[in-house]
Amino acid sequence: MQQVLISLGAFGAAEVRRHGQLWFTRLAQAAGADGVEVRGELLVDAAAELPAIARAAREHGSGLVYSSPEGLWGVDGALDTAALTRALDATQALGAPRLKMSIGGFGRGSADAFPQLAQALRARGTELVIENDQTVSAGTLGALRPFFAQARAAGLPLGMTFDMGNWHWTGDCALEAARTCGPQVVYVHCKGVQRQPQRWIAVPLADSAAPWRTVLRTLPRGLPWAIEYPLQGDDLLAVTREHVAQLREVSATLGAAA
Repeated sequence: MQQVLISLGAFGAAEVRRHGQLWFTRLAQAAGADGVEVRGELLVDAAAELPAIARAAREHGSGLVYSSPEGLWGVDGALDTAALTRALDATQALGAPRLKMSIGGFGRGSADAFPQLAQALRARGTELVIENDQTVSAGTLGALRPFFAQARAAGLPLGMTFDMGNWHWTGDCALEAARTCGPQVVYVHCKGVQRQPQRWIAVPLADSAAPWRTVLRTLPRGLPWAIEYPLQGDDLLAVTREHVAQLREVSATLGAAA
């Protein structure tokens, strides 16, 4: 059965900060999700929230991913060791095996820091996955292809979080990205998109203007998927349960068509 997580930002930043990510973790569990992605930018009291979410996840057997809002490299192209340390500390406090970050300002000369990054990850026993974000510096194929190639050459083959929707913000083709990045993708952010005047917005897959089924069919099978589009409604538990079930149905349909 398809493993489905929920990126807790899907419930809306204001609501998540008001209720706390522990509350939404329990809602996700009740809705049948296999785990949650905890968002660093939405933590109000990290010292209290992270251990509490960790306990709730252990009690329920839920998977955990920690998402850091900070980039790995600064605008000067140097590894941001302070941001990395903060992210690793939070991931450890959460008890999550997987940390998600963007590459930030990675550029010419930045690859010299790969051994330092590899050592930090080994010391913490943490898996780092790189996401294509919504910026030109860290979310385009032009930025990510050389990054992954240089990481592999340095003996640090990093996995990727493939955000289906973010390619539209940066102007890349999501299908081309799926074909190009597929071998290193280990985690998928499921996000539909629609175009509004002057901007893209995230929507459920069924409402998306993008060829999301083709993208999912192009990516490797058997990877965990996370809901990364808005979950809203008067009966939020029912809405969430419905969307978790829909993703599993999509997975089963794609598998049957393979």
